[in-house]
Amino acid sequence: MKLAGVTTVILYLLGLPVAWFLSQTRVRLKPVLEALFALPLVLPPSVLGFYFLLAFSRQGWLGCLWEELFGHQLAFSFDGLVLGSVIFSLPFMVHPLQAGFNAVPHNLIEASYSLGKSKTLTMLKVILPSMKSSLLTGGVLAFAHTVGEFGVVLMIGGSIDNETKVASIAIYDLVESLDYQSAHIYAAILFVFSFAILMAVYLVNKKLDLR
Repeated sequence: MKLAGVTTVILYLLGLPVAWFLSQTRVRLKPVLEALFALPLVLPPSVLGFYFLLAFSRQGWLGCLWEELFGHQLAFSFDGLVLGSVIFSLPFMVHPLQAGFNAVPHNLIEASYSLGKSKTLTMLKVILPSMKSSLLTGGVLAFAHTVGEFGVVLMIGGSIDNETKVASIAIYDLVESLDYQSAHIYAAILFVFSFAILMAVYLVNKKLDLR
């Protein structure tokens, strides 16, 4: 939950400008950029996790720089999990937000500008309130995806108690130790949690659509 919460906050900060840029830009490289940001959706987690591990290790450029700046290694740390989760879950935030930006009527934006509102005020007072459903969907999907992530987390974090051992890794360890009863409890909790959070999103979005 801690990992998912931190990751979701960072993804809001990164996803909003990225989604806005992708929704507004008309550059020829736009399909390339969209494919690049969507790559984690189709790339096997083990592939991303492998390259993350190389970059995050003490021999990797990022891991070496991180250890010089902060005094601890990036791989097999909570910071490494956050960074890997942000990259891997980015499309789950960007895609709903981009769709939300595209759905905002352009005449509302133009009307705001014509009334003398700045771009910042237009974004805060007009655009974002008009896409509440997309904001909610992006946040929930990013949060839920991070909670259930396994492959990337295992590759770059391993299973260190109180540091990198998340729920999905705990289930894996319990199954390996043949403790199926405890694994079932963990799995059932995640199943109910995932269903409940998605159900809540659909209900809230339905209410927003009716307004």
